[in-house]
Amino acid sequence: MNESQTNPAEHPEVSRRRFLLGLAAAAGAAGVAGSLASGAQPGARPVAGRPVAKAKPRLPLAEGEPIRMGVIGTGGMGTSHCDAFCSLVKQGRENVQIVAISDVCKPRLENALRRCREHQPGVQVDAYYGSHRQLLERGDLHGVLIASPEHWHEVHAVDALLAGTDVYLEKPMTLRLDEALRLREVVLANPELRLQVGTQMTNLPKYHEARKVIASGTIGKPVWSQTSYCRNSRDGEWNYYNIDPNWQDGVNIDWREWCGPLGEQAWDPVVYARWRRYRKYSTGIIGDLLVHVLTPMLVAIEPGWPTRVVASGGHYIDKAMENHDQVNINIEFDSGHTMVLAGSTANEVGLETMIRGHMGNIYLGGRNCVVRPERIYADDVDMQTIECEDIGNDQDVHRLKWLECIRTRVQPDSDIEQGTKVMVMVDLATRSMWDGGAYEFDSKTMQTRKL
Repeated sequence: MNESQTNPAEHPEVSRRRFLLGLAAAAGAAGVAGSLASGAQPGARPVAGRPVAKAKPRLPLAEGEPIRMGVIGTGGMGTSHCDAFCSLVKQGRENVQIVAISDVCKPRLENALRRCREHQPGVQVDAYYGSHRQLLERGDLHGVLIASPEHWHEVHAVDALLAGTDVYLEKPMTLRLDEALRLREVVLANPELRLQVGTQMTNLPKYHEARKVIASGTIGKPVWSQTSYCRNSRDGEWNYYNIDPNWQDGVNIDWREWCGPLGEQAWDPVVYARWRRYRKYSTGIIGDLLVHVLTPMLVAIEPGWPTRVVASGGHYIDKAMENHDQVNINIEFDSGHTMVLAGSTANEVGLETMIRGHMGNIYLGGRNCVVRPERIYADDVDMQTIECEDIGNDQDVHRLKWLECIRTRVQPDSDIEQGTKVMVMVDLATRSMWDGGAYEFDSKTMQTRKL
């Protein structure tokens, strides 16, 4: 079995779902409408020798018409997105309506419903409890924002795409690499649709200025870079997520639906609230934190595909957390570049964000892009500080870019190719953390192997 594939014996629900969806994929141009009508699950997965399903036709959007969007997942992040999109409308920056939301938790769903209705007077907002499928069956949505837990990202994104909607997918793009590769095939098979990953720091001007500096040859070949995401807490990372004593499985939470692709387990409100602490549902620091800072470095350096990843670290302080509280990663790229990443939830002092070239170095720790020569090239490379614009809330900029994609059909910056490269790094680093080995990735075959 290819190491990039999930062992079906480990997660029988995944195997069953992929088998059913593989049958749906074989239908090809029949699209999602037929799948939904027949009761089959939408969200076809690529299966060897079978075509990837074609999406339902996209809903036309006239110039000036409000963008109608749905939100899957109304926890803290999803509800924040709802508030933010409503705020963008009030500021006159876009014309968008949140008309449908879904979640497996009634209290969270009802809270988001109340807020959406309060902030959008005159707009009909419908809520779907327990399943995203009814939301996608509406057929009147231009875009869907997905803010569900990581283990649902691939399923939700594929289902939304095949329903003919553009997608804003929260990071990390998926939980595992095999899921990212399947999602990539669906996106590539439906080029009329747009998928944007929620890595908003790619909008910061300093990274784009750094790319220009590198492209000009000023610092010579960029040989290695470093960045980090480090923070600290007294009580353990992600333990600040509250556990509602009123939550009851089967009463106001559909726990079986929440477990979904990874199979059922006994109801556990701690896991439900703090799933980022657990290996089965999250890659912890790597996928939740480091993705933020490594993605804009790809924008600046354009290093190509990761080819070799090795990681180390451990459980040094928060021994109750299953995922690691200290992570150090070394990534090699096919262009001849090495990136060093550090992540911690036990100490807040990180690495200086910088790119090292043969002739000079770029410092990206503040708002601006600072270039300094290597000593032996002091007469060849001028020291300079490139002043960068304060763009305000970079996440709002990212939201607006997605809406622009919906209106103009321009391709997003944080697209499927970038997201897949990130997931190679995330997945291989996670494997390396748990088993101590180094992993290799071949971008020609999209295969991984342990070295």
